[in-house]
Amino acid sequence: MNPGDDALIDGFIDMMAAERGAAKNTLDAYRRDCEDLAAFLTSAGTSLKKADTDAIRDWLEDGRARGLKASSAARRLSSAKQLFRFLYAEQKRGDDPAARLTGPKREQALPKILSIKEVDALLAMAEEGIDDPKRPLRERAAAARMSALLELLYATGLRVSELVALPTSVARSKERLLSIKGKGGRERLVPLTQKARDALKRHMEFRAATKQDQSKFLFPAESENGFLPRQVFARDLKAIAIAAGLDPARISPHVLRHAFASHLLQNGADLRSVQQLLGHADISTTQIYTHILDERLKSLVRDLHPLGED
Repeated sequence: MNPGDDALIDGFIDMMAAERGAAKNTLDAYRRDCEDLAAFLTSAGTSLKKADTDAIRDWLEDGRARGLKASSAARRLSSAKQLFRFLYAEQKRGDDPAARLTGPKREQALPKILSIKEVDALLAMAEEGIDDPKRPLRERAAAARMSALLELLYATGLRVSELVALPTSVARSKERLLSIKGKGGRERLVPLTQKARDALKRHMEFRAATKQDQSKFLFPAESENGFLPRQVFARDLKAIAIAAGLDPARISPHVLRHAFASHLLQNGADLRSVQQLLGHADISTTQIYTHILDERLKSLVRDLHPLGED
């Protein structure tokens, strides 16, 4: 790699962290792409300061020739465009050679969707046996924990990483709004339903009964971080899905986050509010859920319009 390219990449990554609030995984991906680009340009006898559009296009074609997925190719293009836009803005270059580059349009995969009836079945199955005195205390406590996890997830749409790491103070607070620090350090407020609050209260009662009430985490576990690993939650959720008669391949914590968003839109919530609740930095990320509304509108026209199909 050209000696001067390292410093340019460092400056770009610092800007993305400070001004854009990019998450660590995002910054790592940008750095890998930029360093790969710089190494390619060095092997081609040029550098980040001197490369022209054809040199960058050759790098992109080299990635495709190596069999990179369409999603990876699109990310590399984005990395290059943002890097050279930064270099131009910082007057490290007098032009932006990546400005004219375009890539194939990516088809956005639609999220897996659960119906309200299916979510209700999951929530009901999670509650089963909690109040059965014949069951061992630890089994009842585990069921109360799962019920609290699911009620919270469906009530708030939290990311699973945000959910499992919640502090115990959430259950002890009388506030009906949770303050969540999400990706990129962005903070947002999410409302807590009464049903979720009731599930939390019951979970805390079982925590006390099983002598786990001293943990600073709402869902404590004997793990490296001190809270329930998200992989364990995902595994237990699939077991609940099987018991509820649902296909476990369709069920995951992230699918319940999708259900939260989709059901809000289906019942009349506006897109901007759902964006804020989910903690999406860009509303285009939230717009994937509008396909729910599209299908609903098609049904309305088909069933209610005087010229609709018989």
